[in-house]
Amino acid sequence: MAVHWYPGHMHKAQKEIKQVLPQVDLLIEVLDARIPYSSENPAIAQLRGDKPCIKVLSKTDLADPVVTATWQEYLERERSVKTFAATTEQPAQMKKIIELCRKMLPEKEASVKTINTMIVGIPNVGKSTLINILADRIIAKTGNEAAVTKHQQRINLGNGITLFDTPGILWPKVENPNSGYRLAATGAIKDTAMEYDDVGFYAADYLIKAYPECLKERFKLTSIGATEIEFLEAAAGSRGALMAGGRVNLHKICEVLINELRSGKLGRISLETPEMVEHEEAEMASVAAKKAADKIKRKQSFKTGSLTPDKKDRKEKRESDRAAQSARMKKQHRARSK
Repeated sequence: MAVHWYPGHMHKAQKEIKQVLPQVDLLIEVLDARIPYSSENPAIAQLRGDKPCIKVLSKTDLADPVVTATWQEYLERERSVKTFAATTEQPAQMKKIIELCRKMLPEKEASVKTINTMIVGIPNVGKSTLINILADRIIAKTGNEAAVTKHQQRINLGNGITLFDTPGILWPKVENPNSGYRLAATGAIKDTAMEYDDVGFYAADYLIKAYPECLKERFKLTSIGATEIEFLEAAAGSRGALMAGGRVNLHKICEVLINELRSGKLGRISLETPEMVEHEEAEMASVAAKKAADKIKRKQSFKTGSLTPDKKDRKEKRESDRAAQSARMKKQHRARSK
């Protein structure tokens, strides 16, 4: 799925992050526990470099706990990275992030210097709610929609820790098409920038393979079918998402499916695993390599031209004649100069 939603303030926010980053000791990157890979902005990883980073897996109450644990182990293989899995419904637990900041910067703690942190993340991952919990007061505007925060701000958390808040930012091009669907399904992209039917079909295809029992229980079905269309038809009948003549209202049932996935009514569901994304990245690398090879081939073809055997022979003869003529002219020139 191609994502065509990159508001101007996101471009500005990325520039501001780059400017402030030299002052920052540690990054707090908030990820959606259901899609840790797809909700991780690759631009942040490039800007961060070797700075210590706490990857907060938010919305863990909506994610599959077994998959979340797998992601924590996977992410912590990276140097200077620690993970923190919790939900904003547990404010006391979330406040332990401050203790983790101190543990990751023992030299700052020992010198009693201010620890400058920066919180980053894509839209609608619970970043603003986390800030309010850490600050013990309402500072950041929250809302169950993408792109609520529009401006950067500096917040004193007390106890020698300062927090730079930044607007949630996506990136201009989501390379992995699966990530585009996952971002849309979890609400990181505004609904006006997506097609419910398209995203609903993607979600249904994944869920009937990964969480069939959740679908059966939620939609009260004995069988969900083998394909997304079979499931959606059965679910539409269960929910009354039908039009005149008993035809299935696909838009309505897809909207129901997405909203219930987002709210957790389907159960605790994760939309990607480390194994899945490694396979997808390998496929993307293969496609990129093929594109690069095709580009080289096109350039070479443009240089030589598209030649049939007889055209190739005539071209070779012209080049041979030119070479012979050039040799004669050089010989005549040398003869005259003697």
